[in-house]
Amino acid sequence: MINRTPVMTSRTLNTLVDAKVFLKCENFQRVGAFKFRGVSNKLLQLTDEEKKKGVITHSSGNHAQAVALASLLLGIKSVIVMPKNAPQVKVEATKRYGAKIIRCANTVEAREKTCNDLMRKYGYTLVHPYDDEQIIAGAGTAAYELIKEIGPVDYMFCPIGGGGLTSGTSIATKALCPKAKMIAVEPKQADDAYRSFQKKKLYPSTYPNTIADGLRTALSTNTFRIIQNNVDDIILVSEKEIVDAMKFLWTRMKIVVEPSGAVPVAGVFKMKKQIKNKTIGVIISGGNVDIDKFFQQYYHQIKKIK
Repeated sequence: MINRTPVMTSRTLNTLVDAKVFLKCENFQRVGAFKFRGVSNKLLQLTDEEKKKGVITHSSGNHAQAVALASLLLGIKSVIVMPKNAPQVKVEATKRYGAKIIRCANTVEAREKTCNDLMRKYGYTLVHPYDDEQIIAGAGTAAYELIKEIGPVDYMFCPIGGGGLTSGTSIATKALCPKAKMIAVEPKQADDAYRSFQKKKLYPSTYPNTIADGLRTALSTNTFRIIQNNVDDIILVSEKEIVDAMKFLWTRMKIVVEPSGAVPVAGVFKMKKQIKNKTIGVIISGGNVDIDKFFQQYYHQIKKIK
C-alpha cells in the first residue's frame, strides 16, 4: 500500500554543512506524509470484528489523512477527531478520503476525551497517532529503507512531536547502524520533548504555538521510554530557522515541504560543526502545505491581464 519514497541529495546543501546529506522524502508518500506507513501497518493487522466496527483517531492533519485513506482502501469506516485549529488544507483532504470528521477544542485533553466517548458508544478501535507499537514499527520503515539504499549513516535526524516517528526511526537506525547518533529536532515553541529528555521526566505539551503544527503533540509513556533508550540528543530550532530551512528546500531543491517537514533540516544546519565530514540521514516527514493564499496573488494578477 505504501510508496517507496525517493532519497534526494543537494550539492549546495552538502557544501553548506560540509557533509553528505541524504533526504528521505516522505512528502512524496501517500497523503504526503510518513504517517501512512504506520497506519497501514496498524489497519492491516485489525481483526475482522474490529474492521467491521470501524476505527477512530485524533489528529491535526497528516495522521488524519492517513487513517482516512488507508481505511478507504481497506473498506473500513473511519472517524477523525480534529481540533478547530487544524490546517484547512488537511481538513479538506481528510474529507475527500471519506472520513467522518468531528471537531473539538484545541487541546490534547479535548481530543482524547472526544475519542474515548465515541469509542465507548460505538466500539471503534483507536488508531493512535503515535502511542502504538504497530504505528511505531510502520513509521520506522522510512529509516530502514533509507539506510538500506545509501548504506550506514553517522547521524540520523528526524522531527519530534508525539515521538512515533522518532521512536521508529531510532529503533531502525540503531539496529542497522549501532554507532550512529540519533538526533530528534523540535521547535523551541513546542519544547516538551526536549524538557522531558533533559530532565528525564515526562512533561506535557501545554498549548504550543508553532508553525510546525504536526509537532504540537506530547510524548507518550511508551515513546518517551524508547526515546530515552535510543535517542542521543534532542535539539531545538526557532521558528525563523524552520522557515529558513523550508525556504531552502523549496527554492534550492524544489521540494515542497510543510514546516514540520523542514524542522530536521533546520537541525542539520544548526549542527553543521558537529556533523562535518559525516554521512547524514534526514527524514522529511511531510509536505502538506496550505498554499491557497500564495496563489491568490497570481489569480489576482491574471484578472488584470487582458
